[in-house]
Amino acid sequence: MTSGISRRARVLAAAVGTGVLVPLVAAATPAAAAAPAVTCTSAKAGLAAKLKKDITAALATRKGTVAVGLYDRSTNTTCTLRASSAYDSASVVKVTVLATLLWDAKKTNRYLTDRENTLAKAMITKSDNAATSTLWKQLGMTKIKNFLKAAGMTQTKPGANGYWGLTQITVTDEQKLLKLLTAKNAVLSDNSRAYIVKLMGQVVSSQRWGTPYGVPSGVSVAVKNGWLQRSTNGWRVHSVGAFKGRGHDYVMTVLSHGNSTMNYGIATIQAVAKVIHKDLAAS
Repeated sequence: MTSGISRRARVLAAAVGTGVLVPLVAAATPAAAAAPAVTCTSAKAGLAAKLKKDITAALATRKGTVAVGLYDRSTNTTCTLRASSAYDSASVVKVTVLATLLWDAKKTNRYLTDRENTLAKAMITKSDNAATSTLWKQLGMTKIKNFLKAAGMTQTKPGANGYWGLTQITVTDEQKLLKLLTAKNAVLSDNSRAYIVKLMGQVVSSQRWGTPYGVPSGVSVAVKNGWLQRSTNGWRVHSVGAFKGRGHDYVMTVLSHGNSTMNYGIATIQAVAKVIHKDLAAS
């Protein structure tokens, strides 16, 4: 027995010496790639593990491909899932359009015109597509790309030929934008940030689903949702939100496609949002 082991060791050593990898255990048949896991970190003891477990459980039985981002300033908590996966933006891009408009106006030290204010309000609070197309065309691709560069949103690719709803977005970049809206920075003025958050707080009731679901009382809500059906990957259903109160200051992005219906996508997003609000409120 002893000599058998030593002989095997010598064979392995010789194999390693020649650069040939000899497995000690027979390789299993390659399985399908494992789904990416939720990752969380937090300065608050136990919170990261709780969020990881609860977000994972919320998505365990859901079909479709879901990406999640959470950042809470108060507890320095971050959670991500598929943070760099690209999705068709649908109407979530409207927040970027308004941010670009305000960023560009600030560069020339001007206020928005009455017309621009009217278009901006319709675009955010009612998700008005015609208003969005007007502002998208007015801004043009150069200004939109320059804002994305200034904001560090390097993964966002604006939709071509006026198709703003096909802009490619990621959780990473949407979270960057939400962070810019909710804390002082060199990209957006305090007035611009307050204006965008105010409009996101005035979204019509029929469009206040998604990330605000399960938010505790006494916590302010700013939200923008997007939904779009295409022949491939079914329904895209997205929700981005900013929340503040009861000792927390957090932003959340949930993107999804491959949903059978719009309502199915909404239910998936709300399952995630509910456990996030609950876990933060309890921390």
